[in-house]
Amino acid sequence: MPTPSKAGTLKSDHQEIRLSGMGVSRGIAIGGIYRHDAEALTVPEYRIAPSKILQEKARLTKAVDLATLQVQDLRSKVEGMKGAAQEEVGYLLEAYGQMFHSSRLIRGVVARIETDRVNAEAAISYEIEGIAQTFEAMEDAYLSARVLDIRDMGRRLLLNLTNPGKDVFAHAPNNCIICADELTPSETALLDPKRTAAIATSLGGAESHTAIMARSLGIPAVLGLANFFPKLRSGALAIIDGSKGLMILNPTQETLDEYRKMRADFLRARRSLTRLKDLPATTVDSARVSMNANIELPSEVESVLSAGAEGIGLFRTEFQYMNRDDLPSEDEQFTVLSGLIRAMGGRILTIRTLDVGGDKLASSLSIHAGPNPALGLRAVRLCLSRPELMRTQLTAILRASALGPVRILIPMVCNAEEISTVRGMVADIADELRRRLIPVASPLPPVGIMIEIPGAALNADALAWRSDFFSIGTNDLTQYTLAIDRSDEAVAHLYNPLHPAVLRLIQFSAQAALRARIPVSVCGEMAGDPRYTALLLGLGIRDLSMSASNIPVVKRRIRELNMMEATHRAQVIMDQFESTRIGQLVDEFNDGPS
Repeated sequence: MPTPSKAGTLKSDHQEIRLSGMGVSRGIAIGGIYRHDAEALTVPEYRIAPSKILQEKARLTKAVDLATLQVQDLRSKVEGMKGAAQEEVGYLLEAYGQMFHSSRLIRGVVARIETDRVNAEAAISYEIEGIAQTFEAMEDAYLSARVLDIRDMGRRLLLNLTNPGKDVFAHAPNNCIICADELTPSETALLDPKRTAAIATSLGGAESHTAIMARSLGIPAVLGLANFFPKLRSGALAIIDGSKGLMILNPTQETLDEYRKMRADFLRARRSLTRLKDLPATTVDSARVSMNANIELPSEVESVLSAGAEGIGLFRTEFQYMNRDDLPSEDEQFTVLSGLIRAMGGRILTIRTLDVGGDKLASSLSIHAGPNPALGLRAVRLCLSRPELMRTQLTAILRASALGPVRILIPMVCNAEEISTVRGMVADIADELRRRLIPVASPLPPVGIMIEIPGAALNADALAWRSDFFSIGTNDLTQYTLAIDRSDEAVAHLYNPLHPAVLRLIQFSAQAALRARIPVSVCGEMAGDPRYTALLLGLGIRDLSMSASNIPVVKRRIRELNMMEATHRAQVIMDQFESTRIGQLVDEFNDGPS
């Protein structure tokens, strides 16, 4: 059988192509390729029933009317031009405005909808190609050049019809492998794990939000497949091995048989872990560890409960602000939260307040990215600069708190003043709700902070006395400590949570929380990797929160551990100064007898 090659290397065995990337979400998938080209316009094509013809023509009319308004807006801007440029562009836009009504293009599209019974997008695409071929065959240079105008018109109509930025995967087939140069967090949030077999991208690292979302949804994923997009044929069969970071195009029958068996073995092993669901996460010397889940979307609750999570240690609320042009209202947020609380049936729900900025920009917020978004106006900084955002979300949370146990988690806190300001807002909002006879929890929900900035970790003693709990976000903490963008494939390999500086910050934060007698958890990706479990417990962590799919394997590791031995090994590790040696000590402990 062919062996994995470097990214982009062609293997000759039956033209099978093996591409190596970064496996960021375990699992094996066999499915058809679905190309998601963010630069190009994806044109869906499907048949419509005779009863839907009028409705489809109405969609076209709406898109044409919007295009006409867009052209009129452009013409008003052109008036500011001078000389020949204004005249030339003005004539062109006037012609566009006329062609959007009673033109060959529009008449042809209508005819295709009526005769071929296809959707408006497909009809436009076919009509544009037909007209383009006719014009390009003409010997008149002027007329053949008008092909660009026709294509421009068609693209404007398609943009109005397809509404990009909304559900961009609405027409992706079942059991498909989503392939793209890059997926944004908001795009990944649109993926349906019941229909999506796997994810493969050119860009992104193991700690990127695409990777985190894939693990959260339980979708196998391989990122960092350099220059793989041109090799893809839409609909062609492919294999994704999320454990080895491998994508196989045009697999031979031998390869298919092998991977079908591997997939069956993987699923069998995963099912065997379900036996741990109702067992406690207790070490062999009876130390108890709390196991919670991180979720991006409310739809993940079912997987959280089936994995045996004791609660939700991190609910990322950003999805409510993505893929929309307006802000979610207080009632809308309350509806989402109340549904989650009821679904959790008395288990704790930790709600992280809005954390956008950096690589998570929401169009509804009109955020200016700034020269360095990761260090700019984001998370609690953004919310405190726009108090209405924080007040709306906190009000929804406090209203929901009357229905079940919740905690409020504030991201990217850097100083004690920020947590004090938020706590003051919580108290004021609670008083206002009580005056309006709206029930809230009594006592009020605990307010904790994310430790994800080195400055916060170093100031953890002061922050601990203002906080009800700590949650250590190892993803950003590692990124900021090492000055490495985890989503940049050029440096993603340097991202190392076992760097001595990162471990010292985790240790310092945990010790500060223990001195203040407040709970401390790890909710970053380190928590969900059994390689790090013994080390984290040895550093004093007794609460882990991770993707639901990782809970069984981490719980199994905990139940194999001796806490005293883990603590001793952690002490040895913290005396080291080199990441390589630390990694060796971690792996030796994991491989040896517990």
